[in-house]
Amino acid sequence: MGLFLQVLTVLVITVSLQGWVPLGCLEEERIALLHLKDALNYPNGTSLPSWRIAHANCCDWERIVCNSSTGRVTELYLGSTRNEELGDWYLNASLFLPFQQLNILYLWGNRIAGWVEKKGGYELQKLSNLEILDLESNSFNNSILSFVEGLPSLKSLYLDYNRLEGSIDLKESLTSLETLSLGGNNISNLVASRGPSNLRTLYLENITTYGSSFQLLQSLGAFPNLTTLSLEYNDFRGRILGDKLQNLSSLESLYLDRCSLDEHSLQSLGALPSLKNLSLQEVNDTISSGAFLDLKNLEYLDLSYITLNNSIFQAIRTMTSLKTLNLMGCSLNGQIPTTQGFLNLKNLEYLDLSDNTLDNNILQTIGTMTSLKTLSLSSCKLNIQIPTTQGLCDLNHLQVLYMYDNDLSGFLPPCLANLTSLQRLDLSYNHFKIPMSLRPLYNLSKLKSFDGSSNEIFAEEDDHNLSPKFQLESLYLSSIGQGARALPKFLYHQFNLQFLDLTNIQIQGEFPNWLIENNTYLQELHLENCSLSGPFLLPKNSHVNLSILSISMNHFQGQIPSEIGAHLPGLEVLFMSDNGFNGSIPFSLGNISSLQWLDLSNNILQGQIPGWIGNMSSLEFLDLSGNNFSGRLPPRFGTSFNLRYVYLSRNKLQGPIAMTFYDSSKIFALDLSHNNFTGTIPKWIDRLSNLRFLLLSYNNLEGEIPIQLSRLDQLILIDLSHNHLSGNILSWMISTHNFPVESTYFDFLAISHQSFEFTTKNVSLSYRGDIIWYFKGIDFSCNNFTGGIPPEIGNLNMIKVLNLSHNSLTGPIPPTFSNLKEIESLDLSYNKLDGEIPPRLTELFSLEVFSVAHNNLSGNTPVRVAQFATFEENCYKDNPFLCGEPLPKICGAAMSPSPTPTSTNNKDNGGFMDIEVFYVTFWVAYIMVLLVIGAVLYINPYWRRAWFHFIEVSINNCYYFLVDNLSILSKFGFS
Repeated sequence: MGLFLQVLTVLVITVSLQGWVPLGCLEEERIALLHLKDALNYPNGTSLPSWRIAHANCCDWERIVCNSSTGRVTELYLGSTRNEELGDWYLNASLFLPFQQLNILYLWGNRIAGWVEKKGGYELQKLSNLEILDLESNSFNNSILSFVEGLPSLKSLYLDYNRLEGSIDLKESLTSLETLSLGGNNISNLVASRGPSNLRTLYLENITTYGSSFQLLQSLGAFPNLTTLSLEYNDFRGRILGDKLQNLSSLESLYLDRCSLDEHSLQSLGALPSLKNLSLQEVNDTISSGAFLDLKNLEYLDLSYITLNNSIFQAIRTMTSLKTLNLMGCSLNGQIPTTQGFLNLKNLEYLDLSDNTLDNNILQTIGTMTSLKTLSLSSCKLNIQIPTTQGLCDLNHLQVLYMYDNDLSGFLPPCLANLTSLQRLDLSYNHFKIPMSLRPLYNLSKLKSFDGSSNEIFAEEDDHNLSPKFQLESLYLSSIGQGARALPKFLYHQFNLQFLDLTNIQIQGEFPNWLIENNTYLQELHLENCSLSGPFLLPKNSHVNLSILSISMNHFQGQIPSEIGAHLPGLEVLFMSDNGFNGSIPFSLGNISSLQWLDLSNNILQGQIPGWIGNMSSLEFLDLSGNNFSGRLPPRFGTSFNLRYVYLSRNKLQGPIAMTFYDSSKIFALDLSHNNFTGTIPKWIDRLSNLRFLLLSYNNLEGEIPIQLSRLDQLILIDLSHNHLSGNILSWMISTHNFPVESTYFDFLAISHQSFEFTTKNVSLSYRGDIIWYFKGIDFSCNNFTGGIPPEIGNLNMIKVLNLSHNSLTGPIPPTFSNLKEIESLDLSYNKLDGEIPPRLTELFSLEVFSVAHNNLSGNTPVRVAQFATFEENCYKDNPFLCGEPLPKICGAAMSPSPTPTSTNNKDNGGFMDIEVFYVTFWVAYIMVLLVIGAVLYINPYWRRAWFHFIEVSINNCYYFLVDNLSILSKFGFS
């Protein structure tokens, strides 16, 4: 009986627990999400690839958060999901009704102009649990306010950068609203006589209506409970802010960053007794001490990147409650140490003086600020040896010390061991001598992060009797020297590492897979150019946290382990370039759903490029260049909708380009150069609407340039050289926009790793990094193009390189080429161009390489001024009717202005044929005749016998002729 009860109890508990296990998202919510995806993606959008009808559990989809117990959707992050190029549109708000537990909804950046008629925003009022609604960067007008008023739980509403204008009436129904953001609209006034009484935070940045800043300040008195007010990017010249804000007795934080102020704007701020935080980043006026009178209670003051009057320090020293002071980039030139009393702020915990020019004595003076926890002295032009200074090591409460990008030198001072509270230390980009063992830091038990990169890292013998007290989370020791030749012993005892960078340290040996095994939290591992060799060793077990692995520029050999995908399933970035890996690409890489960046370039990999690479939905960067891949490209790159950078150059790929990239509309860079591709440039090329770089050089492409290629209005570089293309050159348009360099971490990786080979200034070089985005050029050289040069090319005023050489182009050089003000290299040689060289080309002051050699040009060479004074004879040679310096031919009045030469190589112009050409052709013909006679005699024995018989008879006849005539010749004195 007891056993029965125990079993029954276990069953009851099991059944009860099953009720707590979510079975995936609700079916009605999954269907609603699919409808929502269709609405956001219309027409033919490619966003939200993980939202698929075949996937049952929508809680696993991207941008969705579900309740862990109920499985219901609680958060939707749909910002910037719809393609903004599709313009304004109207959203069916009823699509959100199934999400009854929704707490957070982000819809920013989707160009929503309103709600579908009869399915309007009033449907939103049924979302009774919604607390955060973000609608910024859309196209809503004032009517959006009436739709959100009925949301009883709404606490935060963001309507920045919409089309709100005029007077905004905030109803009292917004009883729960605590945060409201209305920046970037044309608002002139806020009406809130009985408005949201709980409003604590208000953002009014960049209100653009003329005079609106004055009216808005007047209306802020309707919100007496405000604690935080942001007025960034506004114009307050002529306004005394303190007088307008004096009714905000509860105001604690005021943000005026990047505002236009004058000397009176900040007066009377002392009338805000509760003000604790004041930020004035990058305001346009010089700040003097009068602006801060009576701000005795300030705890936070940010004056970064503005010009300070010297008297400001007298005011700052009176702020005895100040805990945070930011003076970054204030053009300080050493005056801080000499300002009496400024650094006697005993309660100061955070001080940022970076991006200034400071006196070396600053270290001694700062030593008196014993409460400091964070100190930043980065980029301050300090140029001393730290051991010779006093004071810095006295800050025993210091937790964070940043001193990167100075000229500090010498060894790490032993007194750093006194900073027992130190957690983060950054000494990168100096001239320190740092031992690989980090022995001077062993006593810092709280140290979590050390950055000593771009210093001189040297080897030091480990003391086996000493071990560090710290457990680091991040270590950056990329070296500018030769490194340590061996990994330090302390790394064997580190178990909390998350980020490790040992780039350029020649540690040699095999891959230290034990680093991954010991540090289960490791996220990034950088071992570029470390002279590692042998096989690449995987950790014994799966390591799910490693997201970035870079082992490029080593000496690894053998195959890439076939199980790499199973052992490192969380990889987002994998760089294995410039090694000796051979074999094929492991299939398991295709199972890493998170992989975004894959660089296997410059190895010895071979076989075909596997088709499954195109099914990696997260892949953005793919570099397989410089290998031995052969065969055809995969038919299509499948679901790689995010693919942006594709480098497949310097392989042995062949066949047509076909439909491989038909669906890859996001591609920025496509490099297929130095292969054996055949066929024509595909007509679907215009589907790559975001293409910036297209390199198809050194292939066997033929046919004409498709008209679709000229529709790619974002191209900034195109290279079709060294093919068999023919027909006319299209009226080409290269984008003149300077596209902004992206700022995310992954875009930084793309910028630093993307590269291409391009010929400019007669030299073929590999370009890498930031410069690529400012490089604009066209190279159509070494093809079979005919016809004239389109004058429209002369309108590409931002182009750096234009190479049309080695074709069969005819007609004149377009005069519009004088508009190419940024051009550095112009090569039109080896064509059939005629007419005169446009004299206004001398206005191209950036031109370094110029060649029109081997054409049919006539008239005078350009005047030898500016850049054209540097161009020698070889830039103009083999144009028979061209004259003037630097050519030896002097222009004469008798010369025909527009002759039609019979030869492009008539150097002396003295006859119908160049004498050198005559000699060459004569001897070639003579040798050919001899070879033909010899071949015929060798093949045909009858003719051979007849030939030798003829030679024998001829010799005999000559002999007897001489014998018979010798007696006659002797009579004339020839004996």
